Amino acid sequence: MTARTRVEVAIVGAGFAGLGMAIALRKARRPDFVVLERAASVGGAWRENTYPGVACDVPSHLYGFADYPNPDWSGVFAKGDEIHRYLEHVAERESLGDRLRLRTPMLSAQWDAAASVWRLETGGDHPGSIEAEILALACGRLTEPSIPGIAGLETFPGPLFHSSRWDHDADLDGARIALVGTGASAVQLLPQLAGIAAHVTLFQRTPAWIVPRGGGDYTDAERRHFMDHPAELERLRTELYAEGEGRFASRSGDAAAAAAARAAAVLHLHTQVSEPALRAALTPDYAFGCKRVLLSDEFYPAVAGERVSLVASALASVDGRTLTSSDGRTCEADVLVLATGFASTRQPYADLVRGEGGVTLAEHWSEGMTSFASTVVSGFPNMFVLNGPNASLGHSSSVLMIEEQAGYAVRALDARDGHHDGVLHVDPMAEKAYTDEIARAAASTPWIVGGCRNWYVDERSGRLTLLWPGTVDAFRTRLARADGSEFVSAGRHVPDTKGAPVEGVPRGAS
Repeated sequence: MTARTRVEVAIVGAGFAGLGMAIALRKARRPDFVVLERAASVGGAWRENTYPGVACDVPSHLYGFADYPNPDWSGVFAKGDEIHRYLEHVAERESLGDRLRLRTPMLSAQWDAAASVWRLETGGDHPGSIEAEILALACGRLTEPSIPGIAGLETFPGPLFHSSRWDHDADLDGARIALVGTGASAVQLLPQLAGIAAHVTLFQRTPAWIVPRGGGDYTDAERRHFMDHPAELERLRTELYAEGEGRFASRSGDAAAAAAARAAAVLHLHTQVSEPALRAALTPDYAFGCKRVLLSDEFYPAVAGERVSLVASALASVDGRTLTSSDGRTCEADVLVLATGFASTRQPYADLVRGEGGVTLAEHWSEGMTSFASTVVSGFPNMFVLNGPNASLGHSSSVLMIEEQAGYAVRALDARDGHHDGVLHVDPMAEKAYTDEIARAAASTPWIVGGCRNWYVDERSGRLTLLWPGTVDAFRTRLARADGSEFVSAGRHVPDTKGAPVEGVPRGAS
């Protein structure tokens, strides 16, 4: 059975971004939308990542929608499963009903210029066609695992899986486990594995800057206090927001702030690891902030423990159970876990979306993602991308950015009602100006010149394509400056100015 649906807005994805867009549409009294989700529940990355120890590294009371504060977070940093439950609760509170179509992947999306609609084909539980005036892509940026090209990987005879596709049937008790990677997932995962494995061999291509996590659990009395005093909860959120904005300076290359943060990270390492050679192997040789700064109080003690061996080199080849690093060391393993990140700069959904002239979004982004306002893309009319180009943060909550993007999208839809023949065509010159604006703001930051390889920068162009190179306040201000001139009539592209500098970025950084 197939079905045809006509809606104003089709939202693809039901994680924070998709639900954030749905909330914004509801508030704007635009109820004619559908949310497509390929999985069996909402939740995005927090549904997919179920590895032991998974948690958020942004304070829980900042990592949620402003309209849906949660007084019942278990602690300062929420665990992955409770974030998933929070998003399910939000979806229930929004009463999405049949507007939410689970187990319904978008197979393709094609702009029909003659009819001024997006034509989507869907599969799964709701196969069929959707005609939508607006397409909102909320597919996330950390959805598809990145599997490194390791020679002989297919010969490994035991359980082998990526951290984001955790095999809960694998027997890890007393096993010899090889863990590849020392990024955010691995730092949370290693202490858990070390507690149950006979031994863990950790392959580290590049060490991370790690700072103390702190925090802890909230007591029952504290949670009741938040419940009974919503103004106190709002005060805490405001305080956490200010703390997050304050972290931007150290991540973006402000000399004094970066030096202080680096010193704290070095002290943390020296306090928890006493062996000089191991300390040296765990000390980054790149600028603080160049890669994502991690939070952990348990990683260093685990690495220094008797059950863990650090191989300060990448995994180069696999021959059955024998693993060989790029510097020639070998080990035997029963289980192989890849904590090797995601396809972040090349979004998988981009191949499925065709805009004007049949050009795919992947082709438009062949030299790295571009946009205007981190949200709209030239050549793709009436389309919004949430949590996409230059919309990530390295210092605070990405949910804050999603809410700003959803607000911008609603304002654009309001303007569309009376202009541009109902079609929002992004001026290519406006997109170029915004892209150049980002490049200028990022040019002297650690993300570009800090001496590391990170997932924020597209390897094809060397441009910063994932991170917003400023504060949340600066992003809000930048989107507020968008006055609609970024949209033009079909075939008429008005040159834009170079654009003002991104506010909140320290000059002469790095």
